[in-house]
Amino acid sequence: MKEIVFATNNKHKLEEIRHLAGDHFVIKSLAEIGCYDDIPETADTLQGNALIKARYIKNKFGLDCFADDTGLEVDALGGRPGVFSARYAGDGHDFMANMVKLLDELNGITNRTARFRTVIVLITGDKEYFFEGHVNGTIISEMRGAKGFGYDPVFVPDGYDTTFAQMSLAEKNTISHRAIAAGKLALFLKQTFD
Repeated sequence: MKEIVFATNNKHKLEEIRHLAGDHFVIKSLAEIGCYDDIPETADTLQGNALIKARYIKNKFGLDCFADDTGLEVDALGGRPGVFSARYAGDGHDFMANMVKLLDELNGITNRTARFRTVIVLITGDKEYFFEGHVNGTIISEMRGAKGFGYDPVFVPDGYDTTFAQMSLAEKNTISHRAIAAGKLALFLKQTFD
């Protein structure tokens, strides 16, 4: 069975991707390959950050791998927080602080349209492939739900009346930005390695 490294130690992302991949592949985390390095994310685009992480693992460990970067793009804020979504309120990756900052900035603003966008970079052999997914929605004014992570409690996808944080993992995985990008990745891997 094909083994591939997902350049993350984020348990939530890992769980989502493993759920999507099913039993076609063995998806390993950074910890499972003994990588505890703090890989910098210094690019100014989602694609750039994903590429930095994937190339780091490929160059250091020689393993086929993929990495992602995700951003929440809010129209009224000119696309912010975007590539800085995880550290919007500071370098601590504190999503509660990030959500509070976001809601403060949107206070009194009626246009609350936004989108989550994920870019995945796969490196297999000496080739690099890119997969993207996005989902449009609205930022609500209060947090709802205890599932998910990140900005999920304040994001209601178009066509739904519940936040990502109120959805089961299975339901979220049918429509989420990461699910769309990962679905493209999984289809590519199945077609390439099955």
